[in-house]
Amino acid sequence: MNWQVGTIPFVKASACGNDFLLIDGALAPEDIAAFTRRICDRHNGVGADGVEWMVPHFSADVEIKLINADGSAAEISGNGTRCVAAYICEQAGKERISILTGAGLKICVLTARNESEYEFEIEMGEAVVENELALKMAGGEVHGIPVSIGNPHYVSFVTEFPSNWQEYAAEIQRNARFQHGVNVEFVAVDSKHDLRARFFERGVGETRSSGTGSCASAMAAIATGRALSPVKVHAPGGTQTIRTNDSKVFLRGPARLLCRGEFFTS
Repeated sequence: MNWQVGTIPFVKASACGNDFLLIDGALAPEDIAAFTRRICDRHNGVGADGVEWMVPHFSADVEIKLINADGSAAEISGNGTRCVAAYICEQAGKERISILTGAGLKICVLTARNESEYEFEIEMGEAVVENELALKMAGGEVHGIPVSIGNPHYVSFVTEFPSNWQEYAAEIQRNARFQHGVNVEFVAVDSKHDLRARFFERGVGETRSSGTGSCASAMAAIATGRALSPVKVHAPGGTQTIRTNDSKVFLRGPARLLCRGEFFTS
C-alpha cells in the first residue's frame, strides 16, 4: 500500500478491551510523547490506551517501546505485548514469537486463532510480591499488596468495588510511596480460582483490562492464600488466565486485530 506524504500508518488492536496502536518505530516523530498523545486522543485522534512502537532487534522478532496515552513511557503491557504478537503472527505466520520489552524478553506462544482474533500465553517472568502496605488516605487507611511484574502494582482486596473506586485509585497513585507511579488494582475474590478486578493504570486511568494487572492480582491473591493456580481474572473487558510454574508467571488471553489506517501528521 502506498501511504501519502504526511501520514503515519498504524494497526489498531485490542486485548480484552485494552486497546493499542501498533506503529513502526522508524516513523516515530522527534516528539514521540506529543504525537502519542495526539493519536491516542479518543475525540481528535484514533483513540487508544497507548502506542506500541515497534523496531527490529537482532535477538528477538521485534522490540517494542510502550508510550501511554498521556505520553509517559511504561515498561510493559501484557495486553499490548499480546497485540504485537498477534500482528507478528499475522505478518509472518509465526506461532512462537519473541518480543523484547522494557521489562525484558517475553515469549508469546499461540494457543488459538479464529480469523483476526488470537490467543497467546506469555511467559511473564517472576513476580515480586511484597508484604501488605497500609497507606494513609483522605478517607482513612487503605491496605494493599505491592507487586512487581516488570512494572509496579498495588493490589487492594475488597468485598465489592466502591462506587467511587476510581477516586481512591487516583489518590493511591499520587502517594509519595510510589516515586515512579503505580498501577492500582481493586480485587474481589469469588473463589480460589476466580477473581474480579478493576484497573487504574499509570498514564491512562481506568482501563477495561490489564495483562500485568491481572498477573499482579493473581499473584497477590496466591501469596496471601486467597487463591490457587490457575486463576481466572475477570474484568469488564474480558477474562485472562494466570498460572504459575517453578515461580514463573504465565498469562493467557486474547488479542484481536481491529483495523489498519493512516493518521495525518499535520
